[in-house]
Amino acid sequence: MSNAPAAANALDVLEHLSRHAEPLPAASIARDLGLPRSSVYHLLKVLHGRGYVTHYVEERRFGLGQAAYELGSAYQRQAPLARVARAAMRRLVDQCGRNAHFATLDGRDVIYLLEERAPGQPMLVTDVGVRLPAHLTASGLAMLSALPATQVRALYPDRASFVQRSGGGGPRSLAELRSVLARTRTEGHAREEGTVTPDLSSVAVPVLDRGSRPLAAIALTLRTADATSEHVGDLVARARVAAEDIGRRLSPSSTVSRR
Repeated sequence: MSNAPAAANALDVLEHLSRHAEPLPAASIARDLGLPRSSVYHLLKVLHGRGYVTHYVEERRFGLGQAAYELGSAYQRQAPLARVARAAMRRLVDQCGRNAHFATLDGRDVIYLLEERAPGQPMLVTDVGVRLPAHLTASGLAMLSALPATQVRALYPDRASFVQRSGGGGPRSLAELRSVLARTRTEGHAREEGTVTPDLSSVAVPVLDRGSRPLAAIALTLRTADATSEHVGDLVARARVAAEDIGRRLSPSSTVSRR
């Protein structure tokens, strides 16, 4: 990083702008990042010229530009999460002999990006492209546990937000969800028992980006009758190794929640 300080500083500016809902003055950016004002103005000029930053002249503020949006869209088109995760997921299934799935969070839903099935294991509803309420799944709970409390509250503003499946189960209020998420952080993994499919249980761990935001989650599913404490502990440990592998590939600073 010391060999490319300008590139590092430019990325710091873009990341700083991405974390704020409103455009920022150059002086504020310089102060927050601990950079000289002259350097920040130069960086903003270059980024503005390439379309990554928008200059709101009347307000004397700067925000993200169209090029930043297009870069993010290109990232989505390439489906990098699933591409990076596939090999690690296959190894995980070979090691555990259990069905594994890889999901990401979209609002109050989880979207399943990958499913690797083990021989002799039960069929699941979590096929690729399937959406399920996040608060009912181990994958969703793992990712929700890594979000700030304010964001969780925004996602679940009232009881109507808590969709239930026909079998019932799962939190029905924000207070209940907070309790489940607190337990998830304490135990270091999320779990659900029969909420998605009767007689099946899942455990999951999140993959976090370098800002400690959840990128995705890895879950393993087994028959509830087989979900002994020792067996679950082994599955969680193996899922964590796979998640750390995926995290390193997505970003050298990505981690897996151990709370």
